[in-house]
Amino acid sequence: MFATIKQIFNPKNKDIQKRILFTLTCLFVFVLGKSIIVPGIDKYSLGVNQLGFLELINVMGGGALEQFSIFALGVMPYITASIIIQILAMDIVPYLSELKNQGGVGRNQLNKITRITGIALAFLQGYIYSFAFLGSAGSGILNIDYLQFALVLTAGTCLLLWIGDQITAKGIGNGISLIIMAGIISSLPTMFTTAFTELTSDGSITGILLFILYVVVYVAIILGVVYIEGAERRINVQYANKSNSAFGGRQNYIPFKLNSAGVMPVIFSSALISIPSFVATFVKNESFTNFVDKYLSMTNPVGFSLYIILIFIFAYFYTFMQIKPSEMSENLNKNGGYIPGVRPGKETTEYISNTLSHLTIVGAFFLAILAGIPVIFGLFSGLPSNVTIGGTGLLIIVGVALETYKQLESQIQSRSYRKGRR
Repeated sequence: MFATIKQIFNPKNKDIQKRILFTLTCLFVFVLGKSIIVPGIDKYSLGVNQLGFLELINVMGGGALEQFSIFALGVMPYITASIIIQILAMDIVPYLSELKNQGGVGRNQLNKITRITGIALAFLQGYIYSFAFLGSAGSGILNIDYLQFALVLTAGTCLLLWIGDQITAKGIGNGISLIIMAGIISSLPTMFTTAFTELTSDGSITGILLFILYVVVYVAIILGVVYIEGAERRINVQYANKSNSAFGGRQNYIPFKLNSAGVMPVIFSSALISIPSFVATFVKNESFTNFVDKYLSMTNPVGFSLYIILIFIFAYFYTFMQIKPSEMSENLNKNGGYIPGVRPGKETTEYISNTLSHLTIVGAFFLAILAGIPVIFGLFSGLPSNVTIGGTGLLIIVGVALETYKQLESQIQSRSYRKGRR
């Protein structure tokens, strides 16, 4: 790690330094923008300071929803659209399924469809929030003020998507993931301050010990994420035209990560479980709102159980979407490779699929534990929802930071390799 940091500040790696500086500048624009309130409203008259079950969306956006800023929607509409399109592309909509199998061209087209869907969802979501929070703006659902505020919020989401694309193309890491990470990081000081105030409000030694335990829990989450991100299962592979028995022969293998999906299951589950809250905001039905708050909130047993189940589902979904056993088996066969003791073709596909399934069960189990620890701790300690849900955000921060670091390390190593060959 220290060698990588040293290489970053090497004068010969100015292009990487420029990429890092560009990424930080873009993230600063996001942090600055989320403090800009939508023109024409008074945030103190909105009544959203106590967000309740909307706290999840607020944390993912770094507190932008609470302030009703131009970035109040964040990139969550795009994440929701991504879930919808990926599910529909699983042989539900033939056109989308064909695009998925067309390689790079099809993926580009799917990405365009996802963005258009995300922008449409952003406008719908912005309109619903405007209608729910600005009841005094005028009478009637089609009031021009609602449409105006919805357009501003949609424009904010479009700007964030563009910034995310620029980071991915000209910076370091995945732009959308880094924007989510930046939003959560900006809310961490408030979260820890609130936790300290709530736990030590009575001035007793018990409260101080609870806060120390709170910090220890978060350190354990960081260490746990680092462990599951680095753990992998290696399957030995042999090639018909190569020999591993020769002196100095190098063993070939396929590395399968314990958690191939990374933190995406947590992000997807968080986005999906926020949909009922989103609907409740618009419906404004007291019984439905109470139902959502009582059963579909992550800080309640039923909602928490649903959240854990969704993590398992998305872990499987995202793992097999990224790693396709049939394609991997076919590529091995084309290159003259095989897994010792396993016949090429169908048996290899089944072997890889079973290995991935077993690894995904263990990886999703650990991921669910790490995601659930802050919520469980909050239930027993009586911490407010913004603190307990913020713990899930820490899981996302560490995961995205590790993925970004690995990408940066890979770029430095590839540059060193190219220089060595010259």
